[in-house]
Amino acid sequence: MSKKISYNPSLSVPFLNDEEKAIASYSSAKNTVSFFRTCLNGLNTIAGVGILSVPYALATGGWLSLALLFSIAAAAFYTGLLIKRCMDKDSNIRSYPDIGELAFGKTGRLIVSVSMYTELYLVSIGFLILEGDNLSNMFPIGEVQIAGLTIGGKQIFVIMVALIILPTVWLDNLSLLSYVSASGVFASVLIIVSITWTATFDGVGFHHKGTLVHWNGLPTAVSLYAFCYCAHPVFPTLYNSMANKHQFSNVLIVCFVLTTVGYASMAIVGYLMFGDGAESQITLNLPLDKVSSKLAIYTTLVNPISKFALMATPITNALKDLLPKTYKNRVTSILLSTVLVMSTTVVALAVPFFGSLMSLIGAFLSVTASILLPCLCYLKISGTYKKFGCETVAIVMIIMIAIVMAISGTYISLVEIAHNL
Repeated sequence: MSKKISYNPSLSVPFLNDEEKAIASYSSAKNTVSFFRTCLNGLNTIAGVGILSVPYALATGGWLSLALLFSIAAAAFYTGLLIKRCMDKDSNIRSYPDIGELAFGKTGRLIVSVSMYTELYLVSIGFLILEGDNLSNMFPIGEVQIAGLTIGGKQIFVIMVALIILPTVWLDNLSLLSYVSASGVFASVLIIVSITWTATFDGVGFHHKGTLVHWNGLPTAVSLYAFCYCAHPVFPTLYNSMANKHQFSNVLIVCFVLTTVGYASMAIVGYLMFGDGAESQITLNLPLDKVSSKLAIYTTLVNPISKFALMATPITNALKDLLPKTYKNRVTSILLSTVLVMSTTVVALAVPFFGSLMSLIGAFLSVTASILLPCLCYLKISGTYKKFGCETVAIVMIIMIAIVMAISGTYISLVEIAHNL
């Protein structure tokens, strides 16, 4: 099968982290990246804001839900291998949508692209909510009257952050922006160390025993755990960037083991510190008079501001592609970027529920992009569905479980959001 894949050298970046979900619909970096650098890129990709919500996920599901974290990590690792196998079938595949197209034609490309861009949009909204929550927690201010409207302190911070972010989305050099935000691993490690220091040396302690299981909270916990592993759209980019593609399986092993250890450590530490009272963002529980707490919070605040533009840029580019050629210019790009930031701000103000939003993304989009689509595409591309073997049975079971996870998690998340409105 031959297909024309465009290549844009300006999108060739040395570090692939959260924003690479954004770039994943475009061509990959040149295939000169070493094993070690690819591991760093992969860790940057998987390590994201999910680190803040895993203690809340554990508090929602109880200690037994840790088994679900490891199960989702194992399933996500396996589907990562399935993506590699799909790419081995056709050397022309450069991106995740290419895999969808190879499997199911234009419809497959459309489904993959829509799921990717929707996830990017919702994660961008989550960034604004996160900023508003933490800033209002650190600097509590009362309501303000502006032009006859009453605006709360949290809403003011969301608007302020949106205004700070706005100039960054006007930049069109993704390579430059990727250098600014290539800090996922360092930020995650710093947050874990700072919060552990707060508990061990700054008086918070590990005094909560927690609950064995909250049956009603398991769907939400599963959704939040799934959100932690929503990096699959960038795996084709990582794979194509490698000098030795045969080592990609080992890259996945290193990345999933290290990030899962990090997520599990953060979940356990946070749950022992705050028990069932863990907030949707662990930083909201921290004492504000400790240096270690402030370090964790400031790290949390800086990361989303630097990454927002890289999440939003591909959405803007996709919208520009829909316009007639005469409208594809710098002014239009700035206008679309501005409208995009304004729309995410409005939604963040209207639905300021970080935990519920992350749960919705995890259930509806992360499960789809990281588990369902890789399984379905592999079955179709490889022709495995025609055979009745152990692997086919395993993949079908994963698909069925993923569908249950997606439906139940999405329903509960939407109910929570509707209830809180």
